[in-house]
Amino acid sequence: MAISDPQFFKGWKQVLQMCNLKPGEQVTVLTSDDSNRQIANIAKLAASDLGATVTELNLAPMNGEKAISRDKSGYIGKTPLEGNAAALACLKASDMVIDTIQLLFSKEQEEVLKAGTRMLLAVEPPEVMMRLLPRPEDKRRVLVAGQRIGAAKTMRVTSAAGTDFTCAFGQYPVLTQYGLADEPGRWDHWPSCFSARWPNEGSAEGTIVIDEGDILLPFKKYARAPITVTIEKGFIRDIKGGYDAEFMRKFMESFNDPRAYAMAHVGWGMETRAHWTVLGLYNPEAQLGMDARSFAGNFLWSSGPNTEAGGDRDVPCHLDIPLRNCSVALDGVFMTRDGEIVQDDQK
Repeated sequence: MAISDPQFFKGWKQVLQMCNLKPGEQVTVLTSDDSNRQIANIAKLAASDLGATVTELNLAPMNGEKAISRDKSGYIGKTPLEGNAAALACLKASDMVIDTIQLLFSKEQEEVLKAGTRMLLAVEPPEVMMRLLPRPEDKRRVLVAGQRIGAAKTMRVTSAAGTDFTCAFGQYPVLTQYGLADEPGRWDHWPSCFSARWPNEGSAEGTIVIDEGDILLPFKKYARAPITVTIEKGFIRDIKGGYDAEFMRKFMESFNDPRAYAMAHVGWGMETRAHWTVLGLYNPEAQLGMDARSFAGNFLWSSGPNTEAGGDRDVPCHLDIPLRNCSVALDGVFMTRDGEIVQDDQK
């Protein structure tokens, strides 16, 4: 069911208040020709109603001639801010940016955040955003998990399907997403609810089995048969299986960049209101897939860029793959077991 403008207005006001928006702050709503206009328009109204000075900055779409789909996550890191000093200056001068075009993994986003601007990505369908409206308890769970993963030296992930993966931590910071850009320089995505970290370079080893029914992003599809992914010294070395494995291989090969095979962030979802089934209920182009990334107990692993963590691997190929029924352990202590969160403070 669609979300009415009055409902969405209340939701936006609540989220912006939780983002600590104050009267007189400068808010820029970043849009492009393919932005969801309900998101952009209602965000502007809500920010104005809270006393902010609001600007809409509209930039032309790009990457259409390079990407092999219209999906914003199918070709990441290259944005219309590149070479646009005036637009970049506008964002850096803002107290808060509401991003409806997806700057994620770009060097320009990092520049804006380093200026102290807080940034909230908002690209999911409004009905998904409202169902997964950020809550204080979500933030608490994510931060508790972030403390645990931040203190850990190792992660091991196993599953009955055959996953046995290990990696070491310490080189890169923790990623926490709870749907609120509530501190200077913080980026987040409404909706979101997970904690993750990039492995130390070269430390990721083992086998990850994508089982039937697990989710492949950005393809936005459920695996129809198991895929066995072999990881050695931090890189994907082999992808075996049937049609889905071939699809995954061909997509990654299309970027012609060996950095696409590097392991990126690993973590687990904590959103009890998110559902594994949602991906199958939408047109693939209608959503980014945050239910899939956030549903409680998943093991979310990714490949490709590490610029969000301060690295220099800016490859535009990025896979996010949430798995069910995995057991995730930090330094031998289970965070999830068989796809269920076992730490009470994260439930």
